[in-house]
Amino acid sequence: MNDLPKRKSGRLKGYDYSRNGAYFITICVQDRLNILSRIEGDEISGPDLQLSQFGQIVEKWMKYIPVKYPCVVVDKYVVMPNHIHIILIIDNDIEDVSSGTGNPSPTVGQIIGWFKYAVTKQINQMQNQAGERLFQRSYYDHIIRNESGYQEIWQYIDGNPAKWKQDRFYVADLPVLLESERTPQCVGDGFPVP
Repeated sequence: MNDLPKRKSGRLKGYDYSRNGAYFITICVQDRLNILSRIEGDEISGPDLQLSQFGQIVEKWMKYIPVKYPCVVVDKYVVMPNHIHIILIIDNDIEDVSSGTGNPSPTVGQIIGWFKYAVTKQINQMQNQAGERLFQRSYYDHIIRNESGYQEIWQYIDGNPAKWKQDRFYVADLPVLLESERTPQCVGDGFPVP
């Protein structure tokens, strides 16, 4: 008999996650390692978000979501050091979805699952490793139900880099090294050593 606790689903029971609508998604890096970007700046100059090599891969696949799923728009996103915020819009009323390679009426779970797979696969190949987990198993989602909710979430995503040190996902860690700063001596920064 299995006495382990069962993992609770964060999804709204009975809701069809392939229906038209806007969805706020948060995906966290495994162990919340700061490997996707770095945020510098101050209150006066404002935040300067710089994507790491891994963050650039995340952005590449983020921009590919509407190609794979033509009924999906990535309306707003930010690649934070250890997590990603996204507003996805699903519009199944688009007439021509034949150009995509994915399910013509995908669920949010299928979209996010494919995205996480594509990013993880490329990063693992780049590092000559297989099966390493990049992201936490699940993700957070929120169904955006009205215009004021949409505006509030859009502003939250837009302002997230400026509030990084107050963010609930903030973890003080070794700084992420950007591609231009890497040297053969750099070890343990989440990047392959040249």
